[in-house]
Amino acid sequence: MLTTRKGLPGRLMSVTRMTALAVALAALAALAPPVPAAVATLEIRVLSNRADLIAGGDALVEVVLPAKVLASTLRVSVGGRDVTSAFALRDNGRFMGLVTGLTTGDNVLTARAKGASTAQITITNHPIGGPVFSGAQVGPWICSTDDGGLGPAQDDQCNAPTRYTFRYKNALTGQFAPYDPASPPPAGQISTTVTDQDHVVPYIVRIERGTMNRGIHDIAVLFNPSEPWEGPWAPQRGWNRKVLVPFGASCEPGHRQGTPDSVMDDQALSRGFMVFTSSMNVLGQHCNDVTSAETVMMLKEHVVETYGEIRYTIGNGCSGGSIQQHHIAADYPGLLDGIQPACSFPDIWTTYQEMADSALFARYFDETAPELWPLETQRSAVTGHASVGTYEFMGRVRAPSYLDPTAGGDCAGFDWTYDPETNPDGARCTIQDYQVAVWGRRPQDGFANRAYDNVGVQYGLSALESGLILPEQFVDLNERIGGWDIDKVWQPGRSEADPPALPIAYRSGRVTNGRELAKVPIIDLRGSSNFEEHYDWRTHVLRARLLRDNGHADNHVAWNSPCPLLPCPPMAEQAFLLMDRWLAAIEADTSSDPLAVKVVRNKPAAAVDACWIDGQKITDQSLCGVLLPYFRDPRFVAGGPATFDVLKCQLKPLDRTDYTTTFSDDQWARLERAFPSGVCDYRKPGVAQQPPSGPWQTFAEGPGGQPLEPAPTSTAVAK
Repeated sequence: MLTTRKGLPGRLMSVTRMTALAVALAALAALAPPVPAAVATLEIRVLSNRADLIAGGDALVEVVLPAKVLASTLRVSVGGRDVTSAFALRDNGRFMGLVTGLTTGDNVLTARAKGASTAQITITNHPIGGPVFSGAQVGPWICSTDDGGLGPAQDDQCNAPTRYTFRYKNALTGQFAPYDPASPPPAGQISTTVTDQDHVVPYIVRIERGTMNRGIHDIAVLFNPSEPWEGPWAPQRGWNRKVLVPFGASCEPGHRQGTPDSVMDDQALSRGFMVFTSSMNVLGQHCNDVTSAETVMMLKEHVVETYGEIRYTIGNGCSGGSIQQHHIAADYPGLLDGIQPACSFPDIWTTYQEMADSALFARYFDETAPELWPLETQRSAVTGHASVGTYEFMGRVRAPSYLDPTAGGDCAGFDWTYDPETNPDGARCTIQDYQVAVWGRRPQDGFANRAYDNVGVQYGLSALESGLILPEQFVDLNERIGGWDIDKVWQPGRSEADPPALPIAYRSGRVTNGRELAKVPIIDLRGSSNFEEHYDWRTHVLRARLLRDNGHADNHVAWNSPCPLLPCPPMAEQAFLLMDRWLAAIEADTSSDPLAVKVVRNKPAAAVDACWIDGQKITDQSLCGVLLPYFRDPRFVAGGPATFDVLKCQLKPLDRTDYTTTFSDDQWARLERAFPSGVCDYRKPGVAQQPPSGPWQTFAEGPGGQPLEPAPTSTAVAK
């Protein structure tokens, strides 16, 4: 008889039973239905803007179809309304459609296809007249559509029908002239142009004029009337899908719709750029940087929905145009991909501070103590300026536009304008009241919170310490310069900022921070102008902020020239071409590196600091500094930082040992009375000074602002 080791027959029996069980399970599996493969997922992309910031009732949408999902089975609806007919597989290989008829508020867009999961996204639509994120709109508002050639306004938002006109470049005169598609000039009279994509097209420009966000906008682009523009998925060859945005100058709290600056930029248009702007991008009409950013966003959305997707967007503009570029690039990154600020200021609110200070200097030097300051060199030493004319211009000419509630913008003379005696509830025309949706209201009178403060500022400190002024001049200046009350009435005491305004100024980006600015190429352009408000120091202020906030300023290029105010030729033209090359190189960089890294890595060799003298580019900065010197601002002379962004300083006790100057006992007693709570300690940050709480602040829920939530994306839902 065969014998085995102990336990082996039992194990053989176990294996036999397991084999039988496996066979049985396999038989059952053969009878069961097959397990389906993973379900393909549809994706909805809202192309024209963030899905929660759409305006005007339209949105360009793409549905991304997974492999093996047939486009013929796709069904798209919005709010239960079938919009499938708006979609098609376009010549660019993408399934795109323009969804129209969106209602104000949330609209749920749904995409279904056979063999794929259902996708949804919520599109939040806003009125074409705004607002979107800028908060409650200021009033009253005077429509200008008749003056702008659009006929009477159709509603309180000053909307009017869009109109189109054409201009062409005359081959005989080299000038632009009106073009009538129904009766065009002889073919030989129309110039041609070669775009930067090497397309030869007739030099005919279509200008769209319409209304948006209570402004009037113009959009200019090469346009051949004899060829179709088959929707945003098939632009004409003349457009290179790049955009130039010119921003208008100055800063005024106007209550009028106004008209836009010219968009007929030959250098840009001839190369295939689209040029667009709005009256809401002219700070001389509407000094609200948040509304300016909102308008650029709305215009870009409209362009994408009507003309096609944009490759990149360049800004340019002088003075108030520079302010807008700095604010938009810092606070709403992505709207501008490269900026060219000219005759630049870093922001509105530190400019406001110097306007107010200059008005105090003008009053003090001219009216309070002219006998104590006979020498212009001493007055300039206190202000840091090149001449008396600098602070006189800012204080006498410009300050009322910022501070005076009865005279700012176009407000003077209207029965709705504030008057402290006859109309205390009227519209106040200061910058802060014009931006009350940002700043909020003071509880004591309902006026907008104001961030201006000069408590503890030792005007002329470094001039005193360097021996340029006498102790008596320093003491008299600081005890008698005073401040401005909320109605721009002079007061003996210093001005104090409304406490809520200070954290708002920094947290919401009203004082520009360099963090987001590192993500854009900046070419700063100057015509040297040290004898009025646009003096050259402003460029160095912006650079100081970039250095502090990023550790470098490698994305910032400064070009200067001796022409007054505006840059000399060919500086601006060369800067435009350089910016285009820089952005094209960034666009071609497909690495996963952060954008700020790409900006520096793709910086062209020609993008270096320079001055342009007699048309020649000089990169020797020591020579440029001799040829085009720059001066400083009053708060820097008072001991403030080069970043010029302390709105209200922290204080320290007045200490006689802090000075190398000897004061008499009487002078010291007067200083103690002038600074009862102490003097500025600029070794510390300003009161409430902090980095922005995040880009893309919205004021839709009220003053103060808060960063937008992440942009909506499509989600898969059960059928």
